[in-house]
Amino acid sequence: SCMRRKKTPILLRIPSISNAEWAVMQVIWSKGKATANEVVEALSGHMEWKPKTIHTLLRRLSDKGVLSFEQIGREYVFTATITGQECQLAESRSFLSRVFGTDTVTPLVAAFARQEEISPAEIAELRLLLDKLESDSAS
Repeated sequence: SCMRRKKTPILLRIPSISNAEWAVMQVIWSKGKATANEVVEALSGHMEWKPKTIHTLLRRLSDKGVLSFEQIGREYVFTATITGQECQLAESRSFLSRVFGTDTVTPLVAAFARQEEISPAEIAELRLLLDKLESDSAS
């Protein structure tokens, strides 16, 4: 049997991100990179935030190391230093740890399955996912 080297837990590298910061990150991830004004514009239809609030969120995310930026003329262009998927994984692990006292997904799925109706299509999708994970870990 071959031992797989454990990766550095992503949770250790990714700081906690507030709901407001998530909204800003979604804009950056969808655009690839964006100026502060582009983020303000993208969020103006969804949030009742003043531009100053969004600028503060961008600064906070930069301070946390989740965004990098470069100044081009009078504008700052922001780029994510982590992917949305990495952030989702870290947030998921943080949630599991807080709520279930573990970083494994089994108790969450079990609790959800007991409380919610899971459709046959969702069960099939989960089965495919589990089969794929099993075959990936075997190779």
